[in-house]
Amino acid sequence: MSTTAAPRSWRETFATYSHPRVVALLFLGFSAGLPFLLVFSTLSAWLREFGVTRTAIGFISWIGITYSFKFVWSPVVDRVRLPFLTAWLGRRRSWMLLAQSGIGLGLLAMSFCDPRTGLWWLVVFALVVAFSSATQDIALDAYRIEATDESLQGATAATYQLGYRIAILAAGAGALYIAEFGSWPLAYRVMAALGLVGIATTLYIAEPEARVPAGTAEREGKIAEFAAGLGAMPAWARDTLVFLYGAIVCPFVDFFVRYRWHGAVLLAFIGLFRLSDIAMGVMANPFYIDMGFSLQQIANVTKIYGFVMSILGALLGGALVFRMGATNLLAPSVFLIAASNLTFAWLAYTGQPDQMMLAAAISIDNLVSGMAGSVFIAFLSGLTNAAYTATQYALFSSIMTLPGKLIAGYSGLVVDTLQAAAPAANKFGGYAIFFVYTALLGVPAFVLALIVRRHFAQKEEKPQPG
Repeated sequence: MSTTAAPRSWRETFATYSHPRVVALLFLGFSAGLPFLLVFSTLSAWLREFGVTRTAIGFISWIGITYSFKFVWSPVVDRVRLPFLTAWLGRRRSWMLLAQSGIGLGLLAMSFCDPRTGLWWLVVFALVVAFSSATQDIALDAYRIEATDESLQGATAATYQLGYRIAILAAGAGALYIAEFGSWPLAYRVMAALGLVGIATTLYIAEPEARVPAGTAEREGKIAEFAAGLGAMPAWARDTLVFLYGAIVCPFVDFFVRYRWHGAVLLAFIGLFRLSDIAMGVMANPFYIDMGFSLQQIANVTKIYGFVMSILGALLGGALVFRMGATNLLAPSVFLIAASNLTFAWLAYTGQPDQMMLAAAISIDNLVSGMAGSVFIAFLSGLTNAAYTATQYALFSSIMTLPGKLIAGYSGLVVDTLQAAAPAANKFGGYAIFFVYTALLGVPAFVLALIVRRHFAQKEEKPQPG
């Protein structure tokens, strides 16, 4: 992976955003982003309004761990053909359509649940949405990487994030507005209807061309030859062996063949990159509600205004990747993600539900989040082998969220404990300490980012054979 990029004009940079497949990622990003908040922070607001405890909300956020284990079934999405659908749409779009249907039906089912009397069923249907959403991510990420060459990965990452953030706006501010002036069931039914955006896009776009590097084809060919020599083995058993090797073993062997011992460092870095951000995210809406902000105020500032800042950040990140390369931007991104959490510690320390102070904190947080998102998506995309795009990217994105989700599950318990010990003079002191704690979680990722940057820089400096 290159740590430097050839100088390009700003005109060339922004012209990349007009490429048809780059534009298509806007709508697919919307489809990917829509369900996330509806099983995360928007769901937390619904539960908190209906009297569910912060500790319970924290544990329920473990629904999001589904995203962190999607690498388990990613080989199936990468290799298994769906009856009728694959012949009609191709391997990527067929799985995308199946997953998008599951998201829409799951959200619709959630709308018929009441947290006071049917919390269990609400959690079950939220799991269906999360599983379908994670499956969509596997196929969609593979499509995104395969649909364009490396020069457009920064632009596709940016438009994907733009669509994702628009969906976050709809599932965040939109759902809160509907809940405020209508009801929570109505909000989730409207969100289910918005799932049609992804379905329509999937039906419209073209399937990307499959690309298999020569070295990869050679490795898989050897196991096929070996299996063919097992004359006593039934044909179905030989075919199963070849499939399991190609779908499960090869993607992971390929990664460590290419990166060797540094592969472990890369996986550790990927797992810690968003630790600060995810660990604090589940407590954001409960924090706003506890401070006294109304749902409308939360929607206005954190969702609508925050959306604008995150889009600016995403576009800035995409442009910087095109000009500088993703690897050069990793360490600054980690630092800014962690530091942005301190703005919420400042807000909690003041103890005042001031919309201007909230807007300042949201400005910094969302601008940084959008920029870092484009950088990291482009970085991860460059690590994949085109033959195993779905499986390898699913592994990366699963590891990216797993540590944060595990820690976030205890965030409500941590806040409750800190709040109970906070002095009476500052009733939000526990929240302030919690946000400082989440910022410190970014230190290991920052150190690893420097190591990763140095590794790729040294790799470029080595003279090439021949």
